[in-house]
This record gives sequence, structure tokens and C-alpha cells, in this order.
Amino acid sequence: MSELITAELVDLDLSATTKDAAARSLAERMVAAHRVTDLDGFLADVAAREAQMPTGLDGGIGIPHCRSEHVNAPTLAFGRSAAGIDFGAADGPADLIFLIAAPAGADDDHLTILSGLARRLMDPEFTAALRAGTDPAAVAALIRGEEPAEEHAPEEEWAEDTESETAEAAGSAPFRIVAVTSCPTGIAHTYMAAESLAAAGRAEGVEVTVETQGSAGFKKLDADVIAAADAVIWAHDVEVREKARFRGKPLVDVGVKAGINRPAELIAEARRKAERGEIAAVSEADDATGSGDGDGSGADHAHFGVRLRTYLMSGVSYMVPFVAAGGLLIALSFAIGGYEIASAKSVADHFVWGEADSWAALLNQIGSAAFAFLVPVLAGYIAYGMADRPALVPGFVGGSIALTVNAGFLGGLVAGLLAGAVVMAIQRVPVHATLRGIMPVLVIPLIASAVVGFLMFIVVGKPIASLQNALTDWLNGLSGSNAVILGVVLGLMMCFDMGGPLNKVAYAFAVGGLADPTDGSLKVMAAVMAAGMVPPLAMALATTVRKKLFTKTERENGRAAWVLGASFITEGAIPFAAADPLRVIPSVMAGGAVTGALSMAFGATLRAPHGGVFVVPLIGEPFLYLLAIAAGTLVATALVVLLKGARRAAPDAAGEAGATGSDDSRVTVAA
Repeated sequence: MSELITAELVDLDLSATTKDAAARSLAERMVAAHRVTDLDGFLADVAAREAQMPTGLDGGIGIPHCRSEHVNAPTLAFGRSAAGIDFGAADGPADLIFLIAAPAGADDDHLTILSGLARRLMDPEFTAALRAGTDPAAVAALIRGEEPAEEHAPEEEWAEDTESETAEAAGSAPFRIVAVTSCPTGIAHTYMAAESLAAAGRAEGVEVTVETQGSAGFKKLDADVIAAADAVIWAHDVEVREKARFRGKPLVDVGVKAGINRPAELIAEARRKAERGEIAAVSEADDATGSGDGDGSGADHAHFGVRLRTYLMSGVSYMVPFVAAGGLLIALSFAIGGYEIASAKSVADHFVWGEADSWAALLNQIGSAAFAFLVPVLAGYIAYGMADRPALVPGFVGGSIALTVNAGFLGGLVAGLLAGAVVMAIQRVPVHATLRGIMPVLVIPLIASAVVGFLMFIVVGKPIASLQNALTDWLNGLSGSNAVILGVVLGLMMCFDMGGPLNKVAYAFAVGGLADPTDGSLKVMAAVMAAGMVPPLAMALATTVRKKLFTKTERENGRAAWVLGASFITEGAIPFAAADPLRVIPSVMAGGAVTGALSMAFGATLRAPHGGVFVVPLIGEPFLYLLAIAAGTLVATALVVLLKGARRAAPDAAGEAGATGSDDSRVTVAA
């Protein structure tokens, strides 16, 4: 690691008190060493990685890290804090902070070395030596590992001969576990979890074989090793690749930090599931290319609210393509043939090639066919998110029944949750080994569909239909201040996390109303899309009118944000929010609230679920609608410029007085 850390990159008296300030202080050393080319751009990438998952570990360790185009050589900086800095670890602040910077195209050798450091952090003797060191050069040498130690490469299988002496004496094979560890960056947590699980396995007399799916790629576990395993552990924060290899095994599915912090508990849980015969619902279709449908955060152990959000977002993510295709086809049909085209006769019986109305009717009926799948797909994939493939059939059946009993969008939500819950309950029932093969494809779908069908037809369907009708009547009756308040709430939700859970909840609420459109639901759709356009448009405008407040990378992102905002892609503002959340997020939320309120007040309507400015001809009150978007964009722009300008003024004034500035100041580095 001689090229990765030197004495100049070690700070044994780190004075920063926040994780952002600590990252900035260590990053400045990287800039001085000519390892980082753009300080603010690099820190934005660090912040974006931190936003995915806190990088604090139990034992007083913080490892902020990222891949970045602003890094020209793999670099490691180390800081030691006497007071401790909060990096989000459960056991408190970190006093050992490692800032790991990897180039966007870092080679496997460098990642192997960095992963070696991550594993050494699990050694108490190593961390104790770091805390006791007094000379930066000696500490750097310690971190480099002057005496070569035998390390596992990240791409090799993590196999340990851990058969216990007791098992040998008894003539029985040890309990065998195969595990997969992965994290969003694949530099540190991936390998720390692997080392932690392997060490716990040795202590427990359990044979643990780990596949690390890190940035340097991965080598699949041997099929014979998986076949011989008694249980599986996934400690991951990104989608496990090629999940189908592990089907038919008891599975413990958790986030990567659980693999680091409580490996013995995971091994014990894997034993219990194996003893009870609990089989993971992993299908052959789970060809882990990383679809991103789940959050990979180990929902089995998360708070109920987190799990519920994950289930609902799974359904919404699968529903959105149907919404986009069907909604835009219907909107285009209205543009060609007018709103009365919805009552046209079936084009299967009446279609004239040369008539525009026939083509408009064709588009309308294709779009309507796509829209007919909205509620069943929503319900089916909520259930799928809860219990995997066996839950698809009861989920789709429940969603279809929701339409039959006029329970609509809300009925689909309930049907999906019921289907998932019923399947999960059936999966917990111990069954004989001879039945396990047919359980996912026959027994579970059959029983679950019957139960969900009974509940939807007889028990909950009609009450939900009544609630759906009441909600529809409420939306239709919205006027004056009530409509404006709803617009404010929807605008805030669309702009708070910009494509995240709250944004998707607001969007799903609006899209659900399009399945059976009314005047009120069309107003909601218009307000949601208008507010969702504000964040990227505001950041694009801000980078244009006050360039000096933004880095070169942010100005480049600003040019792209014009198109993203105009296209209703709210995620175009995420790079700005990740780099400066305390100033950007409140600013765009204020702008979104203004836009949502004005759109509702103006009575603008929208029949298309997407499209941005490209579907303006299909919007009711189009000029007032554009005015609402412009007003919100100006408000958000003014606020973000004001807040960023105030931030910059403080360190500038301090510099004129000869001060060094605060930890949070912006630093300009001359090339």
C-alpha cells in the first residue's frame, strides 16, 4: 500500500467535529498530495455514498469512501479524533477515520489492497496499535502493512477449513454455510462483512464459505459448495447477483452491516432456520443482474415501516412502465381524436385505415388495455416484494378482484399486502422434504389464491370500495383552500427525496386516480408532475445565474438538468442535493410547494402520467400550469442562491481577516 498512504496523509489530531468536516479535512490532504483534482466534486461523491448508507462501524471506526472521477490515484487518508465523530454507528462516535478514494476505473490490484485493509480493521490488535501510535510515518507504515500478510483476494472464494475438533471426534460433518456479501461501492463493507462472518464461523465450529461481490468483480462459489451447504446468509446492500443458485436453502437475508456487527447471531439464525426446514423463496427467475427492485437492505430485520415501504415501492416500480405506456398512448389518442374518442366502438370491429379517428381510437384502446393491468400488477408485485415468486399468483388474483368489486387502487394495495402475508405465513409451516419442490409452484399459489380471493370478495373488498368512492368524491369536491393545501403537501412530498419513497408515494397516489379519472384526480396528477419538475429546473437555473456558487461538475450537471426537469425526471437534482442537502432540499421543497399550490388553485388538469412539457397540449389551463412551474422554479432558485451565497460569504470574510476558515468552508485549490 506504499502508493496509497504516506505520512502526509495521516492526521493523528483530527480536530473536525462532524463527518462532513472530517471528510473535508482529510480530502484536503489528498488534494495537497495531488491525488484529488477537484475537492468539492470529490466531497460530493463522498456525500452521495454516505447518503446511501452511513459508513460508521461498531468499535469506533468510520470509513467514508467512494469511487470518483476526481481521484487520479487510489488514496487512503487516516485521521484520529480525540472527541469522536458520529458516522452513524450503533455503538457511538468513531475515533479512527479512514477516507478511501478510488478512481472511477480503479484496477483490481488496488481494490484488493483496499479490501485487505478493510479486513484488518476487524482485528482488535490492529486497531489498538492505531490508537496507540504517535508518529504519522509509523502509523502510515502500520496501515501499509510493512510485513506482508497472507490476504484473500476479493475475487477468490472465501473458503475456510473450519471443521471443529469436536465434529472430527464425533465423525460428523460440520454445519456448512455459504454467504454473499456486497455493498454499494464494493470497497470496504463487502470484505469486512466477509472477514467477520468467516471469523465467527471459526469460533463457532461452522464452515463458512463467502462470495464477495465487490467492485473488483466476483468469482462464483462452486456449485458443489452451494449444494453441500446447510444454509445461506446474504449480507448485502445491493442486489445479490445470480440468486437462483441458492434456491431450496434456508436463507438469512440482512444488510451488510449486520454481517459486520453481529455475525454470530446470523450464523445462529441460519442454524435455526435449517433445523425448522424453512426454505428460501428464491426462483430460477432471480437471475441477479441487479434489477434494483428491492433495496437490498435486509428487510427481514428492518423496522416494520421500512419493510412496508420496501414492499409498496416494489409494486410501484413494476407498475410505472404500464402507467407510462398506457397513459401516454391515451393522451396521444386525445390529442388526435379529442376526449370523446374514449367512447368509440371497438377497433377490432370498426377500423378504417385512412381515418384519423380510427387511429386515435386504436391508441386509446391499446392504452386502456395497458391501464387495465395497473391494479393487478401493483398488487402482484407488492406480494412479490414480500414473498417472492410464489406470491405473484395470489397477488394478481387479489388485484383483479379489487377491480371487480370496484375497490380500485386502494384495493390493490390491500390485496398485495394480504397475498404477501398469506404466502409468508404458509412458508413458515414445516413440510416434508418430498413436498418442498412443489410448494412454490403449486401448493402455495393454490392455497394463497383461495384465501386472498375469499378475503377480497367476502371480507374487505366492499369496505375498501366504499372508502375508494369516498376518496373519489372528496377529490372531486376539492376547491379553494382545501385544494391548495393538498397541492402544497404533494409538492413537498415530490421534492423532499426526489425519486425516493415519499416522491413515489405521491406519484403513486396521483397515478392511481388515472385508472378511473375524475376532475379531482386529474388536478392531482397535474400538481404532482408540475412539482416534480421544479428541483432539476431550479438547479439548472441556479447554476446558470450564479455559476461561481457551484463547482465545475455541478455546472455540467446543471446543463443536463434543463432537459431532465423539462422531461419530469426529478432525479436530475439528486447530485446537487447529495453535495449540499441542507441548502438544496429545503429550497426545492419550498419551490415544489408553491408550484403544487398554484397548479391546484388554477384548476390545471392532466391525463398523462408523464411527459413534462412535452404533454402541455394535453393539459387543462396550460398557460397557468406553466406559470405555476415557473413560479416554483424561481422561488427554489432564489432560495438556493441566497443560502449558498451566505455560506460562501462567511469563509471569504474570515480569509480577509487572516483566518483559516471553518471546517465547513469551501476551499479553492489552484491547479
